[in-house]
Amino acid sequence: MAENNKTTTSTELFSPQQIGEIFNRVAGHSTIAALSGQSPIPFAGVESYVFTMDGEAAIVGEGEAKPAGEAKFSKVLVKPLKVVYQHRLTDEFKYMADEAALPYLEAFMDGFAKKIARALDIMAFHGLNPATKEASELIGNNCFDKKITETVDFDAANADDNIQAAVNTVQGKDRYTNGLAMTPAFATAMGNIKEKTGSKVPLYPEFRFGGHPQTFGGMKADVNNTLAFGASTKAGDKNDEAIIGDFQNALKWGYTNFMKTELIEYGDPDGQGDLKNHNQVVLRAEAYIGWGILDNDSFVRIVKAVPAA
Repeated sequence: MAENNKTTTSTELFSPQQIGEIFNRVAGHSTIAALSGQSPIPFAGVESYVFTMDGEAAIVGEGEAKPAGEAKFSKVLVKPLKVVYQHRLTDEFKYMADEAALPYLEAFMDGFAKKIARALDIMAFHGLNPATKEASELIGNNCFDKKITETVDFDAANADDNIQAAVNTVQGKDRYTNGLAMTPAFATAMGNIKEKTGSKVPLYPEFRFGGHPQTFGGMKADVNNTLAFGASTKAGDKNDEAIIGDFQNALKWGYTNFMKTELIEYGDPDGQGDLKNHNQVVLRAEAYIGWGILDNDSFVRIVKAVPAA
């Protein structure tokens, strides 16, 4: 009995190896993770330094003055935020043998990975609390919707031209494009473009029938409804349809090595009533993830205006 209690009341339901597996799964469900790299973040956060050197090197003759360059030095703080995912289940879970409880834990791990992955996208793209769809004061302006002001208006019939216009804008600022994030609606528009007027042959068949190509035009690509999450319905507002830019270098994200998991048996931890009164327990996981946009000029948003009613 003592051994069973140790298993079911432990606050470390996942081993360090399992924690690593959870975040390895994120890449399959998060656009941010799919298009960029990641590295562990200290619990207190990490400062990323951005050093820019404008202008070119100069030839200087003997005795001539050496011209000054226009170097800029700035920093971006990548500070992790706590994200919680929890759910209730019958208190019979406490008395299950390890082999019987394992399927629940595996399902929880998979669900946690997906929820955390979606949360990363929703917070980094839109600055929203995923649970409420409302702007988060903790995130503030640290999101694409507020920091990336360069936009291209979405034209479904010419979505490929929208991509080219965005690429031209980024490259015109001496930046690089290596990632393309798309909503399902944008991917559908790409699949509907024909080779020529009157033709039925699709120009981009890889987008047809719900296709989600992982590369396009030499860039990594990802289709995800997190880019359309919490879209505004207010006339005149502009919602994201795609984001193009340097996801690999101008964006940093990661997670701390600390993750708390626990089985809660008492109280009302989620506002749904006393656990004992309902013969329930709560399985909860907490993770700390952070991100930072290092260079605003490295991204362009393709947006669609909400029409007047």
